[in-house]
Amino acid sequence: MRRAFKYLLTTALLAFSVTSFAAAKGEVLVLLSSETALPLQQGKTFPSGFYLNEFGVPADALIRAGYHLTIVTPKGNQPQPDKRSIAARYFGGNAQEMSRIKGVVDNLTQAAEVKSLSSVISAGLDRYDALFIPGGQAPLIDLANNREVGTLLRYFHEKSKPTAAICHGPITLLAAQTDPEAFENALVSQRSASAENWIYRGYNMTIFSDAEEQVFEASLKGDKLRYYPAQAMKQAGGKMQFAAAWQPNVVVDRELITGQNPFSDHLIASALLKALNSH
Repeated sequence: MRRAFKYLLTTALLAFSVTSFAAAKGEVLVLLSSETALPLQQGKTFPSGFYLNEFGVPADALIRAGYHLTIVTPKGNQPQPDKRSIAARYFGGNAQEMSRIKGVVDNLTQAAEVKSLSSVISAGLDRYDALFIPGGQAPLIDLANNREVGTLLRYFHEKSKPTAAICHGPITLLAAQTDPEAFENALVSQRSASAENWIYRGYNMTIFSDAEEQVFEASLKGDKLRYYPAQAMKQAGGKMQFAAAWQPNVVVDRELITGQNPFSDHLIASALLKALNSH
């Protein structure tokens, strides 16, 4: 009995110390989409969400390093994973690691833990040390065209605090221009689009490449995407840098950290932690 009590006391003290350390180390804001239906051409949609490893692997690294994560979506609702991403191939074939990371993500995204974008902005952003935007195609739905997201991005940009985004996550950066909705409409209509006052113009960056997007589009059974993200970023003024398809690739320019594809998850986690330690 005495040994059991000692074990429980030690465990409780350890949990308290870890929580205290996390709070002392810093806080990272994680921005996810509220939506799950990716618009396609001709009014069609495709099920979407965040990619489990793109969110979970960096999130797990941040937590282990002592950071507290705050999850935010535009509506304050519970974000959903893309079911196709719950697969061991995104974890080096390790199903046990996939399950462990899923547990981390499930804990972070409990409905009671998710905040709305408007509430986070109104409460003030000074408490956050960095912004992290996971991928999956969902950011194409309600982040890249969202003016509140633009407000969020401008804060981290102006304070030179790290902003990291992976795979399709970097498309969110397009929100930080004068009229992101008009820019998106021009892309969808295949008209000339100008990203007026885009704060990341001239930055080196990466995103899911055209070659990789073509593979995804081929899985849509004849349906077509409204536009290719890599082309949109280039048109806006990003200096795009790509590795070969499906190879890990992270590009760092000033406060901005971008990863090309799902297999860049560990690299972007390391780059974000390095930036946080340097900031």
